[in-house]
Amino acid sequence: MSQATYNVAGMTCQHCVNAVTSEVGAVPGVTEVVVDLEAGTVAITADKVDDAAIRAAIDEAGYETVG
Repeated sequence: MSQATYNVAGMTCQHCVNAVTSEVGAVPGVTEVVVDLEAGTVAITADKVDDAAIRAAIDEAGYETVG
């Protein structure tokens, strides 16, 4: 298993958390998504983290990765 954490701009509420969790959780190979609203982070556990796919999923949810 691989893990990665992303800083995400624009998340302000539980709806944001749900949207990001849903989109990122649908990426093939992702086994766990933990969104920390206060810290503005998304932690991913996956068979193999596909960075481009994770960033695209966060973008699809309507948010932007920072850094």
